[in-house]
Amino acid sequence: MTPAVPSRRHAIAAELRAQISTGNLKAGERLPSETQLATHYKVSTPTLRNALALLQAEGVIEKVHGKGNFIRPPLRRITYAGGGRTPFDPALQVSIRTTNLGARGHLRALLRVSSNSPLTEFLCITHEGQSPHSLARIYVPRDLAPAVQLGLPPRLPGVEAISTKFRETVTARLPTPEEATTLRISSTLAVLSITSVAADATGRVLQAAILVLPGDRADAVFTTHPMTEERETEG
Repeated sequence: MTPAVPSRRHAIAAELRAQISTGNLKAGERLPSETQLATHYKVSTPTLRNALALLQAEGVIEKVHGKGNFIRPPLRRITYAGGGRTPFDPALQVSIRTTNLGARGHLRALLRVSSNSPLTEFLCITHEGQSPHSLARIYVPRDLAPAVQLGLPPRLPGVEAISTKFRETVTARLPTPEEATTLRISSTLAVLSITSVAADATGRVLQAAILVLPGDRADAVFTTHPMTEERETEG
């Protein structure tokens, strides 16, 4: 059987990838314009853009609106360990924006509150240099908002001590248009979306957080503790 011939976009992406891996193209360097690259490779501009899109989806390059395509530096990995425990990395900067809003739609269900109940949203975005790294949206009932620790990982001080339940839902999905724009990632790059809800002993929800980690830099580690001794005692 004759081996399949790679398409032009894949061949161009492979050549650029090789130049990056060998150091001929260095981190932070801007690529020639799309027109120049299309002329160099003797392809149409759409074909060239398709090749660049492959590298953008891999996190190898990033397109900065109005400036061009740049080689991304090696991405700092994020390890999510469950229970909101994402290690704080001092090399990352955090920007926080606070917004007051009323509970609607999925927020009502997450926080178990009535429609339009006053909430405070904390939008936390981590940055590595000039590049966005991850984002989290933390929602807290307004009367609890002053007690929130403004930082990552999203949690309330003392939540673990008073909480009897910490529920998490982990989903791999494509980013929303807003997430793709905020994180400057391709709309075809999957993200790890972690929704966590912390409740106290009475069942009142203390906070709900949605953490979004781009799939090209995220790992999730969950540890299960066997209940062997308990089962033996019951037996």
